[in-house]
Amino acid sequence: MPTENRPLGVGLPFSFPAAGAIVLAVCFVLVLFTPKGQLGEAEFVSKAASGGKFELESSKLAIRSSKRDDVKQFAEHMIADHEKANQELMEAASEAGHEMPTKMIDSHEQMLTKVRDAQVADFDDAYILNQIKAHEEAVTLFTAASKNLQNQTLKAYAVKTLPVLKEHLEQIKQLAPSSAK
Repeated sequence: MPTENRPLGVGLPFSFPAAGAIVLAVCFVLVLFTPKGQLGEAEFVSKAASGGKFELESSKLAIRSSKRDDVKQFAEHMIADHEKANQELMEAASEAGHEMPTKMIDSHEQMLTKVRDAQVADFDDAYILNQIKAHEEAVTLFTAASKNLQNQTLKAYAVKTLPVLKEHLEQIKQLAPSSAK
């Protein structure tokens, strides 16, 4: 069969611009109709690990810097619970074939910086308000994971950990300044 020298795409049953439009349309439909709250395993592991690391690091700061005994007690409680939860996440992630991230995501880094850089007089409020924010995010993340993750090991971890996170959120809200309640 003789070959001709013709421009790329000439003689095909479609044109490249038309093919590109079809690909874009398919991508748009996939994005548009992906169920809300859909959460991938890697995203869950990354965000959960980062949140856990924030809880530990900020709570270590609170033990050293807080002026309030109730905040220090809460921080000790966070360290104990989140060391255990982080170990369980590491095991579940490993079983599911995911590596634990070594650093926090940007939003958790920024929250830790706010706590670390707070003036002595403002430390407790900075710690409490960032703990509330972190726990609200964690409850949302773990709720989505407990409903949507396909991997049963990670899903079971999320289901098991969610009530503890909800309890932490209620506890830290009780410590919040009255203006934040």
